[in-house]
Amino acid sequence: MIRSDDLHADIGEILLTEEAIRTRTAELGAQVAADYAGRALTLVSVLKGSLPFMADLMREIPLPLRIDLMEVSSYGGTATESSGLVRIIKDLSASIAGEDVLLVEDIIDTGLTLNYLVRYLRGKSPASLRICTLLDKPARRLVDLPVDYVGFEIPDQFVVGYGLDYGERYRNLRFVGVLRPEVYAPPAE
Repeated sequence: MIRSDDLHADIGEILLTEEAIRTRTAELGAQVAADYAGRALTLVSVLKGSLPFMADLMREIPLPLRIDLMEVSSYGGTATESSGLVRIIKDLSASIAGEDVLLVEDIIDTGLTLNYLVRYLRGKSPASLRICTLLDKPARRLVDLPVDYVGFEIPDQFVVGYGLDYGERYRNLRFVGVLRPEVYAPPAE
């Protein structure tokens, strides 16, 4: 594993620029606002990766909003593949019973974690539950889930930035970039 102290040096290519993300987030916010016009909405962010996206998205939705946060784990450490086992580390802080809920994700990969979360949240009796993701990677999907709002469909590449990490690094990049394989691949023997 070769990793530099210069976060930008570890990026092979910029997949989505800061401007592209900002433009698409504004479009998604307008679409959500139109779909929920005249209703209050609860946004649920899945920590930690979706936090930048939710912060920007909520500023684009001119409706009465409540936010809540959940943290789940299905990777652990510096893994690049989901284990498929989901642990809730931080649950919702308030009831969502009878509320319109928009689950805000950073990326949908296999769909295993999201499938678990959707079932879990439906068990809390929201009036409605929809999904909004910044990134969708359909080539890796193992579970068929209806996603209501998609920022960008991306190829099957390991991406970081704008909340997405590898080993808790790169979340603070303002763009989404493809991490160079030598940063996360084990050294060849």
